[in-house]
Amino acid sequence: MSESDTHGAPQVSAEHDHRIDYIEMGATDIQATRRFYERAFGWKFTDYGPDYTSFEDGRLTGGFHTERAPSRGGALVILFAVDVADAERRVVDAGGTITTPTFSFPGGRRFHFTDPSGNELAVWTDR
Repeated sequence: MSESDTHGAPQVSAEHDHRIDYIEMGATDIQATRRFYERAFGWKFTDYGPDYTSFEDGRLTGGFHTERAPSRGGALVILFAVDVADAERRVVDAGGTITTPTFSFPGGRRFHFTDPSGNELAVWTDR
C-alpha cells in the first residue's frame, strides 16, 4: 500500500521519487497497537478491516497488519522528540517496554523500546 492508495491521487511529482513512502510493521493485536501509538505519540489511524490499520504521524504514513510477524533487529524506525524524557515516559505509560534506556551519542540522545506487539523502535533528540 502506498500513499497514493490511502489518499486517492497518484504521486507524480519529482519530490516523491525515491523517498520512503510508507512503512508497514507487523502487529499481534491491531487495536492494542493502535491504542499504544495514539496514546504515546498522538498518531491518527484508519482501520481497513480487523487485520490492518493505517497511521499518519503528521509527516509519514504507514500501517500495521497481522499477516507480518512483529520484529526486532531489522531496519530501525527512529522517531524524533523535542523532549526525550517525556517521550520515554509516554511510551512506558502507554504500555511500551524500554529495551535500551536513554543514552548519549554524538549529536544527541536516544532510547529504544518495543511496542505491545514486540516491534522495536527508537526515539531521539538533538537537545
